[in-house]
Amino acid sequence: MKSRHRFPALPESLIRTYTKPEAAELAAQWLDVFGKKRRGMKTNDYLWHVFSGDRYPSISGAAALAEYDKQAASEYVVLSNDRDIAYLVGERPVERLMWDYLVFPANFAWTMAFTHETGWLGPYFARHPDYERLNAENLARIEKERQASAARSKGWA
Repeated sequence: MKSRHRFPALPESLIRTYTKPEAAELAAQWLDVFGKKRRGMKTNDYLWHVFSGDRYPSISGAAALAEYDKQAASEYVVLSNDRDIAYLVGERPVERLMWDYLVFPANFAWTMAFTHETGWLGPYFARHPDYERLNAENLARIEKERQASAARSKGWA
């Protein structure tokens, strides 16, 4: 299934645009984490079917959005459902970017799946099985970047 919309308004913090093969590889890595039990779920159509079909534990709707709002990382991958396009951005997207897409930190600590069925199916939020360790890595990186920025602002190398 092709995405109905391309990303119309990416965050200004765009770091990089992935190639189509790189986007497909990111989708494969995502499925290695969140889609191991996807058999019969038609993830070729929609990656988020692993959540709507209860093949991976997730929360949905307003609870998913609330959990997504709590997440922090220094960089986020935004991946289209069609696996054709992906971006790396420096701030967590808060505006709807397209019909079906995923947002996750580069280490896959968690994922947010935005669907065209929002209100009926989705959005979905799920954690990696090793979420605590991976999330701690994300928070440590944010702190390290904060400290480096503070040092640069004082003229330290």
